[in-house]
Amino acid sequence: MSNQQQSAKMWSGRFREPLNKQFEEWQRSFPFDYRLLPHEVEASIAHARAIEAAGILTSEELLQMEQGLRAVSNLKNIADNEQSEDIHHFVELELTKQIGDRALKLHTGRSRNEQIATDMRLFVRAAIDDTLEGLNEWRTALIDLAEGSANALAIMPGYTHLQRAEPVYIAHWLLAYVAMLERDYSRFVDARRRMNFCPLGSGAIAGATLALDRRIASDVLGFAAPTDNSMDATSDRDFMLDFAQAASTLGLHISRFAEELTLYATAEFGFVDLPEAFSTGSSAMPQKKNPDLTELARGKSARLLGAATALATLIKGLPLAYNKDLQEGQEQIFDVADTLTGLFSVLPNFTRAITFRVQSMRSASETGYLNAMAAATYLSNKGVPFRRAHEIVGNAVRLGLDRSVELNALPLADLKQLSEHFDHDFFANISLRRTVDCHDVPGGTAITHVMLALKEARARVAADLADAPSASRTKSLQE
Repeated sequence: MSNQQQSAKMWSGRFREPLNKQFEEWQRSFPFDYRLLPHEVEASIAHARAIEAAGILTSEELLQMEQGLRAVSNLKNIADNEQSEDIHHFVELELTKQIGDRALKLHTGRSRNEQIATDMRLFVRAAIDDTLEGLNEWRTALIDLAEGSANALAIMPGYTHLQRAEPVYIAHWLLAYVAMLERDYSRFVDARRRMNFCPLGSGAIAGATLALDRRIASDVLGFAAPTDNSMDATSDRDFMLDFAQAASTLGLHISRFAEELTLYATAEFGFVDLPEAFSTGSSAMPQKKNPDLTELARGKSARLLGAATALATLIKGLPLAYNKDLQEGQEQIFDVADTLTGLFSVLPNFTRAITFRVQSMRSASETGYLNAMAAATYLSNKGVPFRRAHEIVGNAVRLGLDRSVELNALPLADLKQLSEHFDHDFFANISLRRTVDCHDVPGGTAITHVMLALKEARARVAADLADAPSASRTKSLQE
């Protein structure tokens, strides 16, 4: 490396020996952190306004600097740049091309340590906002599917231990996933609230050497306030970990949904027809329709979980303050954001296109003694202690198994031999509809509660849309 090339580095003054070529290429972050360009420009404009207020820039220099930075932000096809060490270096070099040596004033009172901490917060905040938008769209799609005319009153088997347990409304099953996504939504909102503080002004470790009004940059970037501690601000990556961990939990929920649909679409279950627009075939077997979307969605959860694990492992042993190890966390976060973007590009429309084989689900709900709980409840309502009622109905199930008939096909005379409390009204009380609707409690699967739950779920989506943090995103730097 020539002395001229060495002097182009942001840290070149102390060094005389050129970098090893392989090391230089190996340690560069620009091949992946180039995507932080819009955030680096936002943060640089905010810092420029702060140092203008501190007297480092004139109002004319600030205007030129902002215009130059906006021009840099509009550059295309920058990923192949081979000169820049990182995104900060790139912006400084390109800004110098735009406005000359005045660009070198921009680094007054700041460090790359605080720059990358700020850029990554801006990136994660935007990724959270996009994720919240995707979650709201998918929640809406699930509610739309549950409210569909063919599904609203349709019944399916509910499972425990992957064995048929009790019948439930399809809408109730879908609302279970809506409930999961509501928790996911709250995790991302909480993560956003915790991370929404501005590191600018923290310097390399001990704070800026200028008497900066840190509120200027914080307000320009839409943060709640400046960070409290310079050492923590430059080394903190909790916000990245929070984002990745919330994403990994969301991934687990997506995977559960995908797993059930994959099972329900098999010939063995026969409950669901997956939309052809989101499926593929076999190159060898002409009859196949493969559930590629659900299988890939299930697989993506591994990427999300892996990223969260990698970040936690990366951070766990680092001393204060900044260490270059933290550079390795950027790609994990980029992958998490890209994975979520990909999932939300397909999940809502896929969900709306799902069709249920309602009759197959109903038939499965009417066999296998899924009304046994309702039968025990019938006896309990007649004054039989529930433990005794459970035993009596168990004996009735055994009688039905021996005769290969369901409970509602057993003669009343045979039932009375098991308990005198059985009467003619027993059969009406264990019908499919009564079996579902006997769970008449909030959160239960009785139709009145399911319909109310659908209404309330849609209202919560509407409220979340109205309060979405994207509505208060970073102020436009074009102002």
